[in-house]
Amino acid sequence: MPIPFVAPDDNLTPFPSVSTALSEPNGLLMAGGNLRPRRLKAAYRAGIFPWYEAGEPVLWWSPDPRCIIWPEHIRVTRSLGKTIRSGQFEVTENLAYREVMKQCGAPRKGSTGTWVTDEMLEAYCTLNEMGIARSLEVWKGHRLVGGLYGIEMGRVFVGESMFSLERDASKVALVHLAQCGKYDLIDCQLQTDHLDSMGATTVSRERYIELLNQFGNFDDSHQEPADNWVQPAAG
Repeated sequence: MPIPFVAPDDNLTPFPSVSTALSEPNGLLMAGGNLRPRRLKAAYRAGIFPWYEAGEPVLWWSPDPRCIIWPEHIRVTRSLGKTIRSGQFEVTENLAYREVMKQCGAPRKGSTGTWVTDEMLEAYCTLNEMGIARSLEVWKGHRLVGGLYGIEMGRVFVGESMFSLERDASKVALVHLAQCGKYDLIDCQLQTDHLDSMGATTVSRERYIELLNQFGNFDDSHQEPADNWVQPAAG
């Protein structure tokens, strides 16, 4: 079954129901559109996120099942707890948002590409300036060695990505996020062994939408900049 495709400058066509997302590839819902704040906010409100590579149209996803972490169930091993208590790392918030995104998008071992496109970087930095996107940075001295970033929706944090240049650095960021007391739900989007080791579980897409409706909301006092948006490169 084909998915809908909308033009890059289309800000009016609503997202289709997430129940229409493909099962293979899991969660693919729509292609096209842009990364303007109003489009991104509408996506996250509906349980949808963008994920694509440079040269592609924006691809929008809502996978089933959905990977989440209940903050009170974050798993801290004995060795990780020892690392946290050692004080070797300092955690800050929103001090180096752009650099965290760049590090998260750096090519991984065995790969030359990145899904953090230039368009995505600028779009999410705009969301950060609006108070919607947030980062946690992990420092060792004056060196940024780990961190994560995502979208804040009321009592829900939608995690986009994390990175680590030192052992346990990204885990320290995730534990800090879970224990900060701000969130009732951490959305991890896609299941990985790393997240499973930290206490992640999965819920159905239907249940995730219920949780999003229960705990998630945007502060609509955050106004979109008049002209600050990016148009994805043509595919």
